[in-house]
Amino acid sequence: MAAGRGWPRRYQARRYQPPGTPGQRGLPAARRRRHARNVIPLRTPAPPAARSRSRLRGPSPERAGFGPRFIVACSFGSVLNPVNSSIIAVALASIGRAFGAGAASTTWLVSALYLATAIGQPTAGRLADLLGPRRVYLAGTVLVAAGGVLGYLAGSLAVLVVSRVVIGFGTSAAYPAAMALVRRQSRRLRQDPPGRVLGALAITGQASMAVGPVLGGALIAAGGWRLTFLVNVPLAVAGTAAVLAWLPADEPGAGTAPGPGLGLLVRNRALVVTYLRFAVTALIIYGFIYGWTLWLEQAAGRDAADAGLLMTPSFAVAAAVSAAAARLRRLWPQLLTGAIALAAVGAGLLVLDARSPLWLLVALSVVFGFQNGVNVVANQAAMYAQAPAVATGAAAGLLRTFMYLGAIASASLIGLCYGRQATDAGLHRLAVILVIAAAALLAVILADRSTLEACSEQ
Repeated sequence: MAAGRGWPRRYQARRYQPPGTPGQRGLPAARRRRHARNVIPLRTPAPPAARSRSRLRGPSPERAGFGPRFIVACSFGSVLNPVNSSIIAVALASIGRAFGAGAASTTWLVSALYLATAIGQPTAGRLADLLGPRRVYLAGTVLVAAGGVLGYLAGSLAVLVVSRVVIGFGTSAAYPAAMALVRRQSRRLRQDPPGRVLGALAITGQASMAVGPVLGGALIAAGGWRLTFLVNVPLAVAGTAAVLAWLPADEPGAGTAPGPGLGLLVRNRALVVTYLRFAVTALIIYGFIYGWTLWLEQAAGRDAADAGLLMTPSFAVAAAVSAAAARLRRLWPQLLTGAIALAAVGAGLLVLDARSPLWLLVALSVVFGFQNGVNVVANQAAMYAQAPAVATGAAAGLLRTFMYLGAIASASLIGLCYGRQATDAGLHRLAVILVIAAAALLAVILADRSTLEACSEQ
């Protein structure tokens, strides 16, 4: 008799198949489903190489969310450019003495960074949209470290300028990549980013600008101006570690389909007005930062550490104001208030001379910090609302490009007003130009009220 013949069906299953194994023949369908639900699949440990690749890919988008680690990793790269922008302000006098160069020559260190950044920001933003923002972010940190080493070893002013160009291209990647990361994370999670996310990008920029002059003064006192370049190496390493550990990997094939080009962005009238408005704002902001610090050291007789400390209140106030402004939705009142404060800052420079009391210098620093916090957050929010979603990286890069075009113009103004040495008369000439620029900015904001109010409602 063939095996199994004559046996009841339930015994056939037990005889020929191990009981409890899901999917065996002969078990009733209901019983197979019950067994399948109770089976716990065995997990095979991944090989070490696979585990290493998984760690390098970072957390899943759902796990990262818009949590503190995601915000810190996105914001950290935004530290690199403001630090390099502000730290050099207190090092210009020392570098000039080391190479026998005047203010007109050392301001090339300012212009070189901003020119490289003005070119690099939209390029990096476009690459972030096409290749993935996380990859572009990491490539930028490598360039920052390389530029820092080159500046530390430089033997001439020309090599220093080259190192600032390299640093400028490297720091160009962080901000547009971070904005693209926020937009893509928003799409992955199907939710708008909380206000604190965009606010954090502005706040860290303000805070790092506050740290820059103080850090630069301390580094110069400890080991000379060369350390203001070498400090980029540990900063770049920390930024790379944060990106690898806390930011989700770019989606496979993400960004390979071309989005709107730069030509489409510049045909967006509201966005172009935001770019131009931010360029004039940057002209006044950086004209104050570099013009005031040079005047403090060369005309008011203060050293680099004192000049850095006098800038600290402005950036500390800017960070606090940025946090408050990020919670507000209406952009027009913020921009109007910021323009009025800019005019007040320019007028304040007109009353300064080498004998001005300390309280007046601190008060002017506080007013400058207030406008900085308002203007940076409001213009960034306007750009985010007006830019196409698929071109956020390129749009953010162009915003920074116009900012640095304003900064380059400010460096030229400083050289024109000061020549080889900062003086009270040179400061007053600079102040008149800044007041005129603030008045023009105020007129543009008043004329553009309807567009900004509509932008606030989006």
